[in-house]
Amino acid sequence: MLISICIPTRNRPEHLLNCLNSISLQTKKNFEVCISDNCSKQNIKKIIKPYRNKLKFKFRRNKTNLGFAVNLLKVSDMASGDFTWFLGDDDLLIPTAIEELTNIINRNKTTDFFWVNSFYLKFSYLQKFKSPFHTKYLPKNMGKHSMLTKDKKLKFFELFDKKISFDYLVGIYVCVFRTIKWKKNLHVIDKKLISDVKPWSNFENTCFFIKVFCAAFKKSKVYFCSKPLSVNLSEVREWNDLYSFVEIVRIPEVLDYCRSEGMKFFPYLINKNYALRNFFNYFVKILIKGEKSGLKYINFKKHFFYNLIYPNSWLSLLYYLFRNLKTVKKNFLF
Repeated sequence: MLISICIPTRNRPEHLLNCLNSISLQTKKNFEVCISDNCSKQNIKKIIKPYRNKLKFKFRRNKTNLGFAVNLLKVSDMASGDFTWFLGDDDLLIPTAIEELTNIINRNKTTDFFWVNSFYLKFSYLQKFKSPFHTKYLPKNMGKHSMLTKDKKLKFFELFDKKISFDYLVGIYVCVFRTIKWKKNLHVIDKKLISDVKPWSNFENTCFFIKVFCAAFKKSKVYFCSKPLSVNLSEVREWNDLYSFVEIVRIPEVLDYCRSEGMKFFPYLINKNYALRNFFNYFVKILIKGEKSGLKYINFKKHFFYNLIYPNSWLSLLYYLFRNLKTVKKNFLF
């Protein structure tokens, strides 16, 4: 078994159904599907049942809500493939995804980590079609997570580059990695912090996988696949109120952690500065919206004052004003 597709799910049966349908349409079947249900209110086994004869399944259900991070860890433990690919229960695969990924892996046998591009699509588009959604109806022109158009062989920390993606592996659905190395490095996780079920309340329960990736793959060969093989849906996330917090607090923390693990100084500075391009306007949003936007998780000394040394922390005000002036001008002219 070459690939384990690992899907953590909770209370999103409609999206999971679309996800599984896209997986069932794969042109190559050398994979297993591992699903960890984080105590959904719905009967997830019923959603899976029509696909049991089409796909190789592993399924488990948590008796209580363990939080996203622990559920992700639980589903990764189920993987027996040589490589693991995390998918959100709202993600889709293009029909040739596994076939093309298999070919890439086979051409790069000494590579441990693959960054696989993804399309963007609004969920409202899927609602125009019969459920479950069939990927033959995907639009021809979709946005891409990374705009780079050429595949590359890289060193691990070279993936943390704004030219590749703005979220620096936080969007874990782009990561395909050697399973055995992942499992051998889970000791870096702080079990107490990861068990906090409040969404994104600490670095561990938001980005623990970054710590594991650094431990497992910082000396590994990696491959950047520019062609999108999955579709990431917007208009779905329950944590939209926390988006500003994730961008200006958790993503910069990812870069800080990578620097502590060996990321080179100048790439770190360049990308840390870029990560703060919405610094002041997003902090204002968080202050206005309060706790639901992550205000109680902010350490002002660490997350605010320490970041004032970066130019974009201050320039973010000008960027914000410039964007809004352009919008006003456009609306006025048309």
